[in-house]
Amino acid sequence: MDGPLWIDTHAPELDEIRQDEARDRLRRAVDEPMNLVVQGPPGVGKTAAARALADASHADPDADLIEINVADFFGRTKKEIRTDPRFEGFLAGRSGMAKRDMINRVLKESASYAPMSGEYKTILLDNAEAIREDFQQALRRVMEKHHRTTQFVIATRQPSKLIAPIRSRCFPVRVRSPTTDETIDVLATICDREGVDYDGDGLEFVASAAGADLREAILSAQATAVEGDEITMSTAYETLGEVGDDDALREALAAARSGDLTDARSTLDDLLDEGYDGGELLRETLRVARAGSEYGGDDLARLHALAGGADLDMSDGLDDTTHLVHLLAAWAAGRTELSPELRDAEAAP
Repeated sequence: MDGPLWIDTHAPELDEIRQDEARDRLRRAVDEPMNLVVQGPPGVGKTAAARALADASHADPDADLIEINVADFFGRTKKEIRTDPRFEGFLAGRSGMAKRDMINRVLKESASYAPMSGEYKTILLDNAEAIREDFQQALRRVMEKHHRTTQFVIATRQPSKLIAPIRSRCFPVRVRSPTTDETIDVLATICDREGVDYDGDGLEFVASAAGADLREAILSAQATAVEGDEITMSTAYETLGEVGDDDALREALAAARSGDLTDARSTLDDLLDEGYDGGELLRETLRVARAGSEYGGDDLARLHALAGGADLDMSDGLDDTTHLVHLLAAWAAGRTELSPELRDAEAAP
């Protein structure tokens, strides 16, 4: 898509955040600066909420908001970090540094700078679930040393990955998945601002297809507006088509119900390889099951009951495929709980 993305040009101000609890807690942090853990599923607006907080807190947010995406460090080579324009000034002349020392230096230097427009600045650490424990210990020390002049906002979809000393120094702000109606309201507001014609069915199609991912819904709405000049059921379907991997997920559900867990596992592995994370794929599986006519109310109730345990397992474990197949196996067997025995059996080679 040419031109600026709607997720950027229509990023919410603090008062426009539609989740009352999250908005109220962020407002409190404007008047009483504190470290925060902003937690919630992917695509629900955690980063946007942190930026809205900074805009409300600082006279010059461009100067006093420092964003560090953890993926910019972990998963990149030392050369890539050293030559990144955002970090090269911190690392000039230090080619022999270990990667851990490079990361620590960027963090310490960012925290030590004096705020430009007030009494404190904000450092946003995004996707923080990827931070290794040794780096978290270093982060804890930096937070302690610079607590008077630096507010840390840690955005993560898995707060359980943070060590206890960091969690204890931060106030939690939970950003839940938006309802379909909340997503439609956001899309309608943006379309009104952009002067894009739409109808309720079109916005509902876009919102439902995004599966509680607000970022995806906004990008899909923009794509539809660019391609079809309006957002109706017809233009949304023509632009987005069969959004996602619904057919593959239907096949995985059917395979599990027929007892073919090998095929179900293979499908889930393929989808995870394509870029889904475990939590996102779990939500997509629930959405596809709800949307179809194959499963009755009891089936869906059991699937949702099991999903809570699977989601918890994935937040603590490493193998998303094992936990998802375990969920489908328990569901197909008519269970309402994830048994340790079945979990062990699924984990076995």
